[in-house]
Amino acid sequence: MADRVTVIGWDGTPLTAAARSALSAATLVAGAAHHLALDELPARAERIRLGSVALAARRIAAHRGTAVVLADGDPGFFGVVRTLRAPEFGLEVEVVPAVSSVAQAFARAGMPWDDAEVVVAHRRTLRRAVNVCRAHTKVAVLTSPGAGPAELGLLMEGVHRTFVICEELGTDREQVSVVTSDKAADHTWRDPNVVIVIGGSGGSGTPASRDTGWIAGREPVTASRGWALPAAEYGGDIWLGEGEGDRLRAAQLARIGPRVGDLVWDIGSGSGAFTAEAARFGAAVIAVDRDPDALGRTTAAVRRFGVQAQTVHGTAPHILEDLPEPDVVRVGGGGAAVVSAVADRRPERIVTHAATRDAAELIGRDLSEHGYAVECALLQSVELDTRAWREEKRTVVFLLSGRLPDRSP
Repeated sequence: MADRVTVIGWDGTPLTAAARSALSAATLVAGAAHHLALDELPARAERIRLGSVALAARRIAAHRGTAVVLADGDPGFFGVVRTLRAPEFGLEVEVVPAVSSVAQAFARAGMPWDDAEVVVAHRRTLRRAVNVCRAHTKVAVLTSPGAGPAELGLLMEGVHRTFVICEELGTDREQVSVVTSDKAADHTWRDPNVVIVIGGSGGSGTPASRDTGWIAGREPVTASRGWALPAAEYGGDIWLGEGEGDRLRAAQLARIGPRVGDLVWDIGSGSGAFTAEAARFGAAVIAVDRDPDALGRTTAAVRRFGVQAQTVHGTAPHILEDLPEPDVVRVGGGGAAVVSAVADRRPERIVTHAATRDAAELIGRDLSEHGYAVECALLQSVELDTRAWREEKRTVVFLLSGRLPDRSP
């Protein structure tokens, strides 16, 4: 096992005295091509070109001597330190950090970043990174080959954002470009790069409404505490359609569990209550309705709570054909035909409701035929006037949910 492992962050500035001292004693140095070309590397040290960090860690673990790993930016921030410290390698590391590429990118843009979400985009995580960009107004994306600015822009179709693209930070080839998301695919971008994605209602680029924050990333929404809020929060009972009551909404949200990185379809958004509340959990939401007034109410609800959602005008199921793949779906209207079309797209979870047992059986049978594990419950809620303890309103509805067993939770 290596006698000593030092991980040195490099941000393009001259190495610190601690970094130079560690390098001068190294008998093995691992890093990218531009790291291995640094003048400070000892001539007789073994050199490893970093591709797979896990493979390099095995080589380092087997090395008898002093090892140094060079990495861009802060190696403890979405960097190599996590892999090197994995139990299977048994390595104890010392870290000499540098300015992270995210901090550099925001510095080049002249923007604060304590309110930014930070995500890593690989080919396997690209879609979830895009969903975070849909849902939030300021996101930094650490990209990788095949999951860069062009791919982000293509998957952001229908949502307008501004991209600040920072290429090869800290080198003499550094370049910062500002483009709209729909133009990002028109260019070829050099790796490594960081993309700052900004925009949406309440997006950055305008002065912050508060002088300081208290938590990094997205500040929890404070417009109203709780979720499955009562009708009064959405304009009153007159605006809530069938299936939008707070008790049913609570059960629907509990069944699909929207979360950061998800894309939620809300089909038949009505008042926008479900759309707004799914977005408050941090998910990206596409609200679909054939009624322009309903979409207007949805937009108003989303803005009121300071969250993001895309609205699409059209009639399901036909309008669904061109939408990006969902993780979870709430069907608020359209019945069995729409549920069947949604199931064809294989989201992890689907939730809907039915007014009659016959309609519930039809939907449940269709979900089962699509391979979903189906739950159905008859929900009855009774609202009471607590002054006189008399019944005010009674609601009875069938709640149906489908879970696809072969999709990871």
